[in-house]
Amino acid sequence: MSEYMIKPKTKRGEATLEKLIDAAAAVFYEKGFHGGSISDITRRAGVGNGTFYIYFDSKLSVYRYLLVEYGKRIRAKSNQAISGCTTRKDAERLGIRSFFEFVLEDQGIFNIIWESLYIDKTLFDDFYTTFSKFYVSRLKKAQESGEVRDIDPQVLSYVLMGITNFVALNSLVLKQEKNIDFLVDEVMKVLEKGIFT
Repeated sequence: MSEYMIKPKTKRGEATLEKLIDAAAAVFYEKGFHGGSISDITRRAGVGNGTFYIYFDSKLSVYRYLLVEYGKRIRAKSNQAISGCTTRKDAERLGIRSFFEFVLEDQGIFNIIWESLYIDKTLFDDFYTTFSKFYVSRLKKAQESGEVRDIDPQVLSYVLMGITNFVALNSLVLKQEKNIDFLVDEVMKVLEKGIFT
């Protein structure tokens, strides 16, 4: 499953692990990494403190696990959304939409991801570097086919991630808007036409 946890050997163990993971996500969302404790996590999961250590060796381990899993889940959702796309523009539209949907489904995403900057900068850097690599390979192909302008693909990957991150954070999380179609259309106007006339 992950280098940050010990894989359970039974179905019951899997169920306990899922309870701990869900409880940790909720505790970190509500109290933050530093404010939440292992006792908070186990209490919420309905298990004893010792049970936590069967699967994780520290609070940081469960946090890292959650961060890595968020990345995997976001990429999987995006890959599924863009699987049938034949143009980069269509892939961007559907990829942005899938990220916005993910954020609506799990409002705690930014708490987990961005708090990593203050826990261990390497975690934060690794999270976005992994996404950038994923993006860069696709952007290079789109540049080779003439679909995307000649812009450094790594810089462009961070520009695109920045747009989707901040629109989602502001509109979906802070302002609690629900109209994803409007947001996607507005972001696509920027991508299609640029901001300068």
